[in-house]
Amino acid sequence: MPVTCVVGAQWGDEGKARIVDLLSGDADLVVRYQGGANTGHTVVVNGKTVKLHLIPVGVLREGCVSVVGNGCVLDLKVLFEELEMLARSGYPVDPARLRVSDRAHLVLPYHRALDAAYESARGAGRIGTTGRGIGPCYSDKVAYKGIRVCDLFDDPSLEARVLSNCEEKNRHLGALGAPPVDAAAALADLRASRDRVAPFVEDTAAFLRDAIAAGSRLLCEGAQAVLLDVDHGTYPYVSASNASVLGVPAGSGIPPRAITRIVCVAKAYATRVGEGPFPSEETGAEGQRIRERGREFGTTTGRPRRCGWFDAVAARYSVSLCDADEIALTKLDILAGMERLRICTAYDIGGRRVDRLPADVGSLRAAKPVWKDFPGFEGDLSGCRNIADLPAGARAFVDAIEREAGAPVRLVSVGADRAQYLTR
Repeated sequence: MPVTCVVGAQWGDEGKARIVDLLSGDADLVVRYQGGANTGHTVVVNGKTVKLHLIPVGVLREGCVSVVGNGCVLDLKVLFEELEMLARSGYPVDPARLRVSDRAHLVLPYHRALDAAYESARGAGRIGTTGRGIGPCYSDKVAYKGIRVCDLFDDPSLEARVLSNCEEKNRHLGALGAPPVDAAAALADLRASRDRVAPFVEDTAAFLRDAIAAGSRLLCEGAQAVLLDVDHGTYPYVSASNASVLGVPAGSGIPPRAITRIVCVAKAYATRVGEGPFPSEETGAEGQRIRERGREFGTTTGRPRRCGWFDAVAARYSVSLCDADEIALTKLDILAGMERLRICTAYDIGGRRVDRLPADVGSLRAAKPVWKDFPGFEGDLSGCRNIADLPAGARAFVDAIEREAGAPVRLVSVGADRAQYLTR
C-alpha cells in the first residue's frame, strides 16, 4: 500500500510543509520521522498562516492522524505550545488525531543550555545551530543517557536519571563558563507534563505497521533536508539526524519495502541558514533581491537566509541518494522579474571540473560554480494552474532544472497558499 515520503533536496527551507499539506489531502496519516523543534514548517490555508515546529502538517487536515515518530526528539514545552496555538487557530487536536511515540527522546533544559554553550565556545568555528538542544539530545541518545517518553511513567527511574544527568551536564556547563541547570525544576516540569502528554503516547511503530497492513495511506514528512543529513550532508555543518529518506525506516518503524513514492522538494533557487559551504551563493544585489522577495528569514530563528542560484550538483546528489521519483519545485514565482536566471551545473575545484558533491567541506568551500544562464521572465504567476499558463521563460527554466537534477518536476508552486500550485 502507498507510503509517500517528502524530503528536502537542498539545505532546508524548501517549502516541504507546503507540499506535505498539499499531498496530505490524500493521506490518512502524516508522520514526522526525525528532527525536533529546530525546524519550522509554515503553511498558508485560505490566507491564514500556521507555523509548526514539532507536530506534523497533517494536523491541518480533518480526519488525518498526525504521528511524531521515535526518531524525533521531543520538547514537551514546544509540543504543548503548539497544541494551544492550533486550538486558537481553529484546529483543535485530540488524542485520536495526534500520536506521540513512546520511544521518542526528550529535550531537557540541560540540552538547550549545552547547545548554547558549545556554540559560544566554538567562536569563529560555530556550526550555526538553532540553540534548541537538538544536537545534545541526539548525543545523549547514542551515549545511552537519553530519557524517552516512556521513561516519564517510571518515576523512581526518572528521578534518578534526571538528577544524575543534571549533575554531569552541570560539570560540563561549568567548564564552559555557563550557569548550571536546576535539576529539581527540570524534574518537576517533567512530572507536571506527563499527565498532559499521556493520552497522546503510543507505540507508534506498531501503530504505523498496523495502519499499512489495513490499507491506510501514509505520508512521511521530513525535517531539514538531505544536505543537512548527519551522515550524507555537508558535515559538520549538518543537523543531528538522518534528514534524508534513509531516515524514514529507523525513525518511524515503517518497513523500507513499504515506501512506494519519494518526492524531493527544491526551491527554484537555493538558500542556506547558518554556517557552512554554499557554492552557488549570491552575495550581491541579486541575492538580496531574492531574499526580500522570497521573505527568506528562518521560521524558527528569524535569521536571514543566505540566498543563491539553483545548485544542480547538490540537487542531483539528493535525487540520487533518495532515489527520488519526482521533484516538487517551489517559489518559482519569486524569480519573476529577474533579468537573468542561473543554474550551477558543475563545480570548478582547483581547475578541475567536478560533477559530484565532494564529501569534505574544504573542497566544497573551494568550489567555484560553473554557470548556465537563462533569460528571465516577467509576469505574476500566482494565478497559473497549468504548465501552459507559465511564461515561456519560466517553462524553459523548469525544464532545465528537471534535466540537470535528474528527476521529473511534477509539482510547481507559484504562491504560498494551498491552492497556488500546478502539476506537470
